[in-house]
Amino acid sequence: MAIQWFPGHMTSARKKAEETLEHIDVVIEVLDARVPAASHNPMIEEMRNFRQRPNLKILNKADLADPQVTQAWLNYFNKQPNTKAVALSCKKPGDAKKIPGLCRQLASHRGTPLKPLRMMIMGIPNVGKSTLMNALLNRRAAKVGDEPAVTKSQQRFDLNDSQNITDTPGMMWPKIEHESDGYLLAASHAIGRNAVIDEDVAEFLGNLLLKQYPALMNTRYKLDVMKLDVATMDGIDLLQAIAKRRTYKRNDGEWDMERTAMALLTDYRSGAIGRISLESPQSRAEMLALAAEQAAAAKKAKEDQATPEPDSV
Repeated sequence: MAIQWFPGHMTSARKKAEETLEHIDVVIEVLDARVPAASHNPMIEEMRNFRQRPNLKILNKADLADPQVTQAWLNYFNKQPNTKAVALSCKKPGDAKKIPGLCRQLASHRGTPLKPLRMMIMGIPNVGKSTLMNALLNRRAAKVGDEPAVTKSQQRFDLNDSQNITDTPGMMWPKIEHESDGYLLAASHAIGRNAVIDEDVAEFLGNLLLKQYPALMNTRYKLDVMKLDVATMDGIDLLQAIAKRRTYKRNDGEWDMERTAMALLTDYRSGAIGRISLESPQSRAEMLALAAEQAAAAKKAKEDQATPEPDSV
C-alpha cells in the first residue's frame, strides 16, 4: 500500500514559505539523520534554488543514527554546490549553537545590525525544527510534540541584533514518488498515524532491520534464546517473536499484533534497539536505479500493448 499524506494546511504553508524566502539569506533544512534522502522534501529544493539561496542541511537525531552511515551522508551532501551539511542532535543546546556560525559561512555578506543574517528553518514534519528553534532561543518559543505537524504557522525571532530566524510548519509534498520512502517516513514518525497502518509499517521496518542490523535485533529481542535464526526471518516472523517474547495477547487469547507493531516502532524511534540508519547513499542509489529500470520496463510494456500487431499473411 502506497503511503501519501498531505494535510490541507501544508498548501498555505508552502505559499507562505515561498513569499518569505525572498527575504531570507540561508535555508536551514532539517533532515532525519536515519533517513536523510527520504526526509528531504523536493519542494524545498525547488523553492530555494528558484531564489538561489544557500542551504545548510542539518542531519538531526544523529545520536540515534549509525555514525558510519551518517558520515557517508555528510560526504555526499557536502559535495553539492552551495550546500553545507552537519550532523547533530537538536536536543543538545551546544550542538544547536553552532548553527548561526555555519550559516554565516554560507552568507558572509550578512550578519551586522545594518544587514542582519536572515535564516529560515524548513523540513518535513517531526524532524526537530521546533526543538532546534527552542535550543537557539534558550526558551520554549516553538510548540513541540511527539506527533507530526504540530507547528501550523510561521514564527520569526531575533537571535540578536545581527541575526534573526524564521521557523516554518513541517511540509510534505503532494505525492511521494517511491513507495519505500513512504514507509521509511512512517517508520520514523514523520507521517500522521491516520495515514498509515502500523502493522504494515512495522513489518516493512522489521524486514529492513533484520537485513541491515541482525546483531542488534538479536540482542534486543533475545531471538537466539528463542532458538530463532535471524538469517531466515522476515518482518512478520519478527513481530510474532516479539509478541511471544513479551506475551502481548488480546482479550480473545490471540497475539496482539497492533501492540507489537507499536512496540517495534517505538523501540526504533527511541533508539532502544541501537544506532540505526535505514538508508545510505549506496542503498539510495540502488533503489533509484531499480525504480528507473522498473519504470522503463513498465513504459515499454505499455507501448508494446498499444502497438497493433501486423496482419498475418
